[in-house]
Amino acid sequence: MASSARTSTDKASAEFEHIPPTSSPQSLSKAVHARRAEYTRPQKIKVKIGTWNVAACPGTEKDLAGWFVEGKGIDKRLAGLEIADGISDNGSQDNIESVCAQETRRKKKESTIPRGDEGTIPGGDEIGIYVLGLQEVVDLTSAREYIGRVYTDPEPTAKWRKALADSIPPGYVLVSEQQLSGLLLFIFASPTIVPTISSVSTVSVGTGIMGYLGNKGAVTTRIVLGETTRLVFVNSHLASGNDPAHLDRRCWDVAQILQRTHFEPISWAGVLDDTQEGIGEEDFAFWFGDLNFRLDGLPGDDIRRLLMLHTKGEYDVGSKSRDKIDGELGGADGPIVIRSVDSDSDSEGDMPKTNSSNTSDTSSIDLPDPDDFIQDPSQDPASLQATLDSLLPHDQLRHVQKKRKAFHEGWREGPITFLPTYKYDVGSMGMFDSSEKKRAPSWCDRILFRTRRDKLEYDGKMKEEELARLKDEEMKARGIDHAGDDEDVLFDYNPDEDGAEDSANNEYDEYDEGDDDAGQAVITKEGFVDRIHLDFYTSHQRVLSSDHKPLDAVFTLEYDAVVPELKSKIQHEVARELDRAENEGRPGITVVVDSSLDSPQIGGPSDRRASSSSAEGVDFGHVAFLERKSRSLTIANTSAVHTTFAFVDKPSVSGDDRIAPSWLSVYFVGSAKDEDERAKNDLKREVTLEPGDAVNVTLELFVDDISLVTELNQGKAQLDDVLVLRVTDGRDHFIPVRGTWQQSCLGRSIDELIRVPEGGVRALRPPRHGSGGPVNRGREVCWSAPRELFKLTEAVELLTDRVIADSNMLDNAHLPREAPGWPFSLHSWTLQDKSARDTRKQFVLEALDSDKTLNDSFPPELPSRDRLEIMAEVLLLFLGSLTDGIITESLWTSLEHDIMARGPNQLTDPEEIKTWVLDVLSAAPNHNISFVFLTSMLCRVASELAPVPKFSWKEQVAGSARSSIETMRRSLSWKGKAPPLPSDPGVMRRQAVEKAYAEVFTGVIFRGPGSPVKEKERRVVEDRRRDILEAFLKGGRDVA
Repeated sequence: MASSARTSTDKASAEFEHIPPTSSPQSLSKAVHARRAEYTRPQKIKVKIGTWNVAACPGTEKDLAGWFVEGKGIDKRLAGLEIADGISDNGSQDNIESVCAQETRRKKKESTIPRGDEGTIPGGDEIGIYVLGLQEVVDLTSAREYIGRVYTDPEPTAKWRKALADSIPPGYVLVSEQQLSGLLLFIFASPTIVPTISSVSTVSVGTGIMGYLGNKGAVTTRIVLGETTRLVFVNSHLASGNDPAHLDRRCWDVAQILQRTHFEPISWAGVLDDTQEGIGEEDFAFWFGDLNFRLDGLPGDDIRRLLMLHTKGEYDVGSKSRDKIDGELGGADGPIVIRSVDSDSDSEGDMPKTNSSNTSDTSSIDLPDPDDFIQDPSQDPASLQATLDSLLPHDQLRHVQKKRKAFHEGWREGPITFLPTYKYDVGSMGMFDSSEKKRAPSWCDRILFRTRRDKLEYDGKMKEEELARLKDEEMKARGIDHAGDDEDVLFDYNPDEDGAEDSANNEYDEYDEGDDDAGQAVITKEGFVDRIHLDFYTSHQRVLSSDHKPLDAVFTLEYDAVVPELKSKIQHEVARELDRAENEGRPGITVVVDSSLDSPQIGGPSDRRASSSSAEGVDFGHVAFLERKSRSLTIANTSAVHTTFAFVDKPSVSGDDRIAPSWLSVYFVGSAKDEDERAKNDLKREVTLEPGDAVNVTLELFVDDISLVTELNQGKAQLDDVLVLRVTDGRDHFIPVRGTWQQSCLGRSIDELIRVPEGGVRALRPPRHGSGGPVNRGREVCWSAPRELFKLTEAVELLTDRVIADSNMLDNAHLPREAPGWPFSLHSWTLQDKSARDTRKQFVLEALDSDKTLNDSFPPELPSRDRLEIMAEVLLLFLGSLTDGIITESLWTSLEHDIMARGPNQLTDPEEIKTWVLDVLSAAPNHNISFVFLTSMLCRVASELAPVPKFSWKEQVAGSARSSIETMRRSLSWKGKAPPLPSDPGVMRRQAVEKAYAEVFTGVIFRGPGSPVKEKERRVVEDRRRDILEAFLKGGRDVA
């Protein structure tokens, strides 16, 4: 079988031989599918399906292992000739317990399986997949019971799961379980099969009370076996009852189950299907359970008595059950007559069905000589099979199939060679319902199955009939409703009368049920060739613990299973081939990273590197604050067609989509704007190259954002990104960009800086444990104030002295005396070239971070005036970058609170103000010392650049006193304003310098809770801070 399956698969794959090579998922799937013979291997397993209505009887779980797993509990004389012959051949019931003994010892606490039964039906580890459907595992007779128990009682599922798990061989794995009220469905698979099962989906559909509750309905599970074969298992319990309305409700239940069952999408190698599948889209389906179909048109008593003619032989004469059966048979009024389904009365064609004791030898006169042919035992009128065959035409299931009301879409069933499974006295092997109701025996419990081929053949037949109906209507519309009226019509066709004969599953035929289906190939939905064969289909008559007899079927399934390793190999091969074929006609580029455009590193070797591919990325090496670095890319069109490409935006957490991070700029050579700026201004960004052409791109890395510096210092951010270069109709190129951050003294707090060891921030080491930026591992305090602040203030003082000396000795070294804020105000700087200033600032910052002498960091040819301006700018940059400030938010809050508390009685004397401020700052000694360092330096610089003799200060003070007296006199005499007193130019310049310095440093020294919203309030805060700073500058006037 396996070899023929392979041949069929090879033929089926021929239609995929000419698949055009493209890169779509569909083409890849088809190309892989065309080579499926290379990654699938034939497999054969047995699937065992069991169904049992346990009627909520206690102790039923104790029989499960015997009948379902071990194949026991079959009555040899009531199971059909094929099974009976098998039992005789293997001797499995040679020492079996008698029926009478079995019934006598029955107890609820032990199994009712007959002793000495060695098992007939395959089980144990012969079975690859066990599927068990149970009905009425709980007794729910009302909606109140249903709602009260279904959602709160897990005991039934746990009890039956344990019973089944303890019965099957070790190693079997639970694939699926689901309870819907009294319905339970379990699927277990062997250790070798479980890894090949995927896409398990279970759906429950209630059709009971109000059409939705679960006292009736179905539990359905879909699995995919071997990545090729869809299997669906439906365990259902349909509406009960004998009336025509009950039959209609059963058909409605079936329709609802089909309509409302939708499985989760199948996952193929991690990719979900777009749609949900339902019942009918599988390759093999199995529908089982208590379908509740009855026998129509026959008196129940006649059916009972007819069947008990066969079961009474299993009992010893004189036993309790035998006496009960004989009593019922002896009370019959006349012969038992089984009429045709369509007959309402006796006719000559009716054949009476009697037991063998009523058959006389004279009947042989009308029969051929038995020696002339081999008699089929089932054709014996007194045989069990003849009795069953006379009852089956009355089966409601066969009727609804024929009338296309239910189970007509290709569903079929194995040959029924066993007694009806319902209804028996609990504890009895063959005593049908002896209660007052005396329910008629019926084959309520069934196992149906259908292949994809069955469904497609039925659908095809329906299409043909529909076409015939439309053709007939067309003929009638043309007036040719009678074939004889048109000589061109060769025959008269009536689709209702002349349609194709019903298939075997629509009309019962006792001669076609035993057909061997092993030769039928089933083409699965995925195009594989599978086969299925029904090996056994029987009831277990000698299971006594329920009023239903359990039923099971064993199928042999041959299928092609995917070998994952082989499929993966084929997928890679196909993908490479498609990619190669497609790339020949697709636009393509090659990106090469050129050598560095930078100058050598300060105090270090050159960063120049040889060219490399874009896969290795762009490495900027060591990067420091305000250090500008560049790299160059060459983008060449290496395809055979013109190529258009552009750098594309990437989404960010902030919502500001950018091509590159803020610290990186991307320029195409010849463009003055970087790509992010071009995107912001909606300028054209695409570049088109003809084959063989190339273009250069410059990448520039520059860090000037203090907030980014803080994150880089702390290890919260990295100089690491990926540029995306998108080729139109081609593949994207990803260009990694990275740099190694050099620790900076900027962007830190005073508390951090006082712990920086000798050697500067570059001497910090990574933490021993965890992540984050480099630290002083000892964490000890090294300085009373930041050493960087001390070095900067000292350098400013020394350079101020040098500048003054140069201005006195050199003609071209004059000081900008017209600018009182020099050298701290940016408007007063004589060196206005920002690029040159950034380069020289970087020299100072490098020395500051490495704990080197600051004045030695400048080139020797740089004038002292430029040096002072650069040093002043670095000082302001350093102060502004402090995360907590010289005067922290909490210190400023205390100062402002004191100011508000004084009201109109504010301090005016500089010495008093200094005393008050230093007293508040004493709460933070490191900040206090830093503030004193800074203000002392400012006083000395002001004194050097704007000196005032002491006598001028005295005159100015006296003048101020006289001015106050004059003001008082004018106020008392109501006279006009007196002329202003003359002021000393030196004093006025000094005051202007102090005011200018206070304005410059106010913004970098103080930290507050945030700027006030109103402009007036903001100015008040600025004035208060400036007044405090000016008080310290005025307090240093006596140093001159």
